[in-house]
Amino acid sequence: MAIGDYVQNFWRYLTVAATLVILLGAGVFVAESLPPRTIAMATGAEGGANYELGIRYREILAREGVKLQLQPTTGSMENLRQLRDSKSGIGVGFLQGGTTTRKESPQLESLGTIFYEPLWRFRRAEIGSGVEGLRGRRLSIGPEGSGGRALALQILSRTKIDSIVGELSGFTPQVAAEKLIAGEIDEAFIVTGWESAAIQSLLNAKGIEAEGFQRADAFLAIYPFLHKLVLPAGVVDLLTNRPPADVVLLAPKASLAVRADLHPALQYLLLDAAVQIHSQPGIFQKAGQFPAAESIDLPLSGEAQRFYKSGRPFLQGYLPFWIATLIEKLLVVLIPLAALLYPVFKLLPQMYDWMMQLRIRRLYDEIRSIESEMEARGPEFDASTLNAKLDEIDQRANHLQLPTVYASSLYTMRSHIDLVRTRLTANPDVNPG
Repeated sequence: MAIGDYVQNFWRYLTVAATLVILLGAGVFVAESLPPRTIAMATGAEGGANYELGIRYREILAREGVKLQLQPTTGSMENLRQLRDSKSGIGVGFLQGGTTTRKESPQLESLGTIFYEPLWRFRRAEIGSGVEGLRGRRLSIGPEGSGGRALALQILSRTKIDSIVGELSGFTPQVAAEKLIAGEIDEAFIVTGWESAAIQSLLNAKGIEAEGFQRADAFLAIYPFLHKLVLPAGVVDLLTNRPPADVVLLAPKASLAVRADLHPALQYLLLDAAVQIHSQPGIFQKAGQFPAAESIDLPLSGEAQRFYKSGRPFLQGYLPFWIATLIEKLLVVLIPLAALLYPVFKLLPQMYDWMMQLRIRRLYDEIRSIESEMEARGPEFDASTLNAKLDEIDQRANHLQLPTVYASSLYTMRSHIDLVRTRLTANPDVNPG
């Protein structure tokens, strides 16, 4: 059987098979492009403020069927290292402002700023304030790998305090608070939120005072990623007026950083969680101030830009996360696929009709060939040979498998065969062969 005849006989099956293959390929693509059900987050020290925030993120994502694995770290610098490392499995983490640049970390993007991270200074009350009060003293500036330690070292270097302190330690916020209250260290630089248990214990501890930063505006000019915050007098305890005066703090903003290859649907899920967690008013922020579409160290991802402009994707606002994501992916695939296949399927009936008519026309061409031979040879044509050809054409016409809609065309063709046969037998000058 010729290839053309094979296609004619089995074109419907081939069309169905091709359609199934296309739909199967589209289904595989959709399945492969769905977001993973697990994501890892670099937080901070276990029990610290950022780790507790990670727990809140984990609870919100769990309601949407996504498991958030929390990875405790020593702080922002370690978070940055793990985010940069594609083999670490970390997809999202908290980054303190001023820890990197887009040139240093091209593989990372930001989902916006989410809260202030104040740099606190606490000292024992018996120590004099100012730089000279630290001469020869024991100072904790945070553990290796923390953003607080990196920021404290910049401040100490800029103010030359690093040249006069007696001992630099690297305690975590909670340990530093305990040691400062116990008198084992004299001052502590701590970067963490107001809600931190370490900060609250120090603000309420007897013999411990919060010290503000003099010439804060100069620090802001030198370090553009810093902001000036004011802890109002009496905010801790109005009755005893604690603290007794306003305390000026320096504070970078923390960003929610992600790897650029993190699935867009998960980015939207994290952004929605950030709104739920960080949009409430606080002692240093107004309602709705965070999360914010700010690019401090890293560029905002495309999904973050769309989120801050238009909110969550439409379907995610009305359907469960996974159903909405599946429908979104199906629309992305099926709409262009339908646009591609629609003209093809629209032409199929015409192609089918053309193929069926072609089978009939081929027989007509042979009949016309016999008529042309009769006219060309006049009375000298071989009637028996032409009759044999007509019989063969008639037999092939009988075996043509055509839909009933073409029955009239086939009947007309067979009538034409009979007319030619009648002409052959009616001509008295025919050569009988």
